[in-house]
Amino acid sequence: MSSNAPLSPLSSLIFASRWLQLPLYLGLILAQCVYVFLFGKELWHLIHSATEMTEQLIMLAVLGLIDVVMISNLLVMVIVGGYETFVSRLGLHNHPDQPEWLSHVNASVLKVKLAMAIIGISSIHLLKTFIEIGTLGAEGSKYTEAGVLWQTIIHCVFILSAIGIAWTDKLMSNSHSKPSTTH
Repeated sequence: MSSNAPLSPLSSLIFASRWLQLPLYLGLILAQCVYVFLFGKELWHLIHSATEMTEQLIMLAVLGLIDVVMISNLLVMVIVGGYETFVSRLGLHNHPDQPEWLSHVNASVLKVKLAMAIIGISSIHLLKTFIEIGTLGAEGSKYTEAGVLWQTIIHCVFILSAIGIAWTDKLMSNSHSKPSTTH
């Protein structure tokens, strides 16, 4: 069958089903709008209250802003990378604003990038916990020893998962790049 041969109706339907993901990506764009609003609200609160805040509270507020930015970056990777990988090409070749990573994105690269972004977000949450740990055991504290321990364990699992994903990706890419030794 030549590359220009028409697809069977079933093949056409299956191939067209990728467009069902479009509403999901549009929904993620709306979620990103919510994060932009949240960032603006938190930034306004920081600016407006900075003179009454302690250094620790300012640091926690800034970490909250960084957290929102990192989640937003994760959304961009999922939206742009996922659409490009699973739905349709964006046609950004030679566009001056094309992200560098998009030129070689595939499902495997996207998984590794997402895992790294999740580790970054988890790191920010863990850092916030460690900064606020002084309230551990205090009346009304949102932290318990078990909670901090579980948060640390979950973060370590994220790291191990990312290492596993990257290692599997490396093995898969090495097996595809090695020439066949059979005759």
